[in-house]
Amino acid sequence: MTIDDFLYCQTPLGWVDAVNDNLDILLIDHANCEKKAASTALNLMYRYGDKPDMLLQLSKLAREELRHFEQVVGLLNVRGIEYVNVSSARYAGELRKGVRTHEPARLVDMMVVSAIVEARSGERFERVIPVLDNQLADFYGSLLKSEARHFKIYLDFAEQYTASAANPLAIDLEARIAFFLAEDQRLVESPDPDFRFHSGVPAVEAVGIGLRL
Repeated sequence: MTIDDFLYCQTPLGWVDAVNDNLDILLIDHANCEKKAASTALNLMYRYGDKPDMLLQLSKLAREELRHFEQVVGLLNVRGIEYVNVSSARYAGELRKGVRTHEPARLVDMMVVSAIVEARSGERFERVIPVLDNQLADFYGSLLKSEARHFKIYLDFAEQYTASAANPLAIDLEARIAFFLAEDQRLVESPDPDFRFHSGVPAVEAVGIGLRL
């Protein structure tokens, strides 16, 4: 399954059109996203230390995310952009609100959410390439395979841990995927007051397409 087949929607043009006017924020927040992606993998490793197959995969994934973080920070330095603190997008926090608190449902939900975040990141990389300068377009193009691989790792684990649960029907993986994909669509298509790597339609653009703020 490809990322485009998996996600319910593409990133709206309103967000893509705002990229070059917010390039500093895009790069800074992208660096933050890579750092958080590594942290997510490490947190899962600590919480589920009894799953050696997952530990090895997520260890490799975390190292790759940190390498991407270093690459984005390198681009910031080359472009003379200061790596300052910016507030987080609502996106990941809102997605995680739906994660169940009991096991093994929590583990499966976290795998699904992580798969969706990786899929959306890969989709955004692909969407920004046509509007960026050659240096950044080449960089984002180089990340596409990694995001697709990370998406598949998390989705495969969601399927594996559902199948091995005492009652797979209680987890209802397909329903959980549908629930979180609908939340992803809501968050990326609705107006957002702040431009971030995973933000929704910038509020100014939303006025132009007739959305109520």
